[in-house]
Amino acid sequence: MTTSPSILVVDDELDNFDVLARLLTASKITTRSNIHYAADGHEALRSLDRYQPDLILLDVMMPDLDGIEVCRRLKAMPQWQPVPVIMVTALVGKADLAQCLAAGADDFIGKPVHRVELNARVRSMLRIRQQYYELTTFNSRLELMVQQRTAELERLIFRDGLTQLPSRAFFLKAVADCLEQGAEAFAIVLLDCDQFQVVNGSFGNVIGDELLVAIAQRLQQFCGPQDLLARLGEDEFCLLLRGVSTIEALTPVLERLLGSFSSPFPITYGEFFMTVCAGVTWGGATTEQSPEALLQEADTAMYQAKRRGKGSWQVFDRAMHLALLQQLTLENDLQRSLDQQDFITYYQPIVELETGRVAGVEALVRWQHPERGLVPPDSFIPCMEGTGLVIRVGMMVLRQAAYRMHRWHTQGWPDLTLSVNLSVRQFSCASLLADIDAILAETGLDPRRLKFEITESAIMESATEAVKITDALRSRHIEISIDDFGTGYSSLGHLHQFSLDNLKIDRSFVDQIEKPNGRHSYVVNTIVALGQQLGLAVIAEGIETEAQIHYLRNLGCEYGQGFLFAKPLPAVEFEAQYLCPPSESMPSALTSVHRPRSTH
Repeated sequence: MTTSPSILVVDDELDNFDVLARLLTASKITTRSNIHYAADGHEALRSLDRYQPDLILLDVMMPDLDGIEVCRRLKAMPQWQPVPVIMVTALVGKADLAQCLAAGADDFIGKPVHRVELNARVRSMLRIRQQYYELTTFNSRLELMVQQRTAELERLIFRDGLTQLPSRAFFLKAVADCLEQGAEAFAIVLLDCDQFQVVNGSFGNVIGDELLVAIAQRLQQFCGPQDLLARLGEDEFCLLLRGVSTIEALTPVLERLLGSFSSPFPITYGEFFMTVCAGVTWGGATTEQSPEALLQEADTAMYQAKRRGKGSWQVFDRAMHLALLQQLTLENDLQRSLDQQDFITYYQPIVELETGRVAGVEALVRWQHPERGLVPPDSFIPCMEGTGLVIRVGMMVLRQAAYRMHRWHTQGWPDLTLSVNLSVRQFSCASLLADIDAILAETGLDPRRLKFEITESAIMESATEAVKITDALRSRHIEISIDDFGTGYSSLGHLHQFSLDNLKIDRSFVDQIEKPNGRHSYVVNTIVALGQQLGLAVIAEGIETEAQIHYLRNLGCEYGQGFLFAKPLPAVEFEAQYLCPPSESMPSALTSVHRPRSTH
């Protein structure tokens, strides 16, 4: 509202208007040019837009359309409802005044008009009008600020700030819209970059962010007009492909998409190669899952694809979901059992084939589940390896076995050796040597009686680092055995680099040596000969028949291990059966193999 308010006087007598105008200008409430006149109700209603009044002085008694009806019509119009109306009337009865107020009048003044009363009532109504104007202006500004802030928050929520792609929230909303509208079938393709953290960790977030932008730009090439590409997380992208309902239609798209990653991504400081894995699920008019559930299905499929290797893709199915639930349940059970010390150590003898003497034992972990009983190792060791729990469990087994072996040494079997497996995760653990040193110091075990069995895959994963670790273990007088030798062909050319003591022939080769014309027998022959040439002891795993012992003895294999001698046993049972006092004879289960080598 301006400093000189606009006032509309509605009266069928012009003399009344002149009186009111003189009084208003004399009191300097407004200027003469801002006082407007309407001779009747119809003219007053027509002139509202032209005069934009801040106050209306309305005569009650007018022909055709009286002031009360004009007031009623004014107050019915939202635009003019806030404008104060003062009724000017000679009618001062309570019923008359009540009728004015019922019509929407804000105040009234009697005729003849008195200057002081007019000034007071006009100023009061204008003050109310000014306050309403200020409040309306404030609300308008506030509403504008809210709209701007809402738009900004929507941009933050629905738009990824780095790549400018739609966000996870926007993607889920788009999927929800498809489901609600009963849209045709669609595919959800979740993409996760392989080893993106390596780039971030090695080159920093700036390079990582630039790489993500480049990946987003390349992925956009695979979006049609109706499709949607979003960034869900740090290195996760997701495609909503509308109209794609069969694997036949999706396969060429995925092959082109994954194949596009064979070209490097140019960034400021050079080029980077990156691969992705993809998980796929479907949706459509009959879909019962929520958008979040569909995205979880795609994530489950992507997780399975990653297990298959870089650049892989996988379509979700229900069996996969159940398998994942079982996996999660197993992981939780393993963690709980580790905290409750449900893992125990079993021992299996390693036998000198020439004499039948128990030369050593292999410590093997077993899981005594509180509900399922004794769980086979094949059912939980891969899961422990995948989650990293194998590092803690492995050190627990080493500690238990080291205490037990030290006890056996002090009880009269000082030459008995202890073999303990080191998994890939353990072998690459930064604290491995420190943990081993701490356990040896704690248990008092002679390190010369300790052997670590390491798979070929563990030492070949990082050959240079493996050489350092094996040298460090040998410097502690700990022996090193290559476990399951022959199953990892890449290590033969690097064998001479490592400080080794033993080769263990995998049970899969031992099992085949009795079969006629079996090629695996040649592998066994080669391994034994290789061990002899390199001065390494050879241990055959999985011996179950007398014929296998006969064959291995003839080759010159020194040691054996398998169910023919004994299954893995708890410490107390093993001690009772195979560690009789030194003055007594060997256990009967082993004397059967204590006979002269064949001359054939």
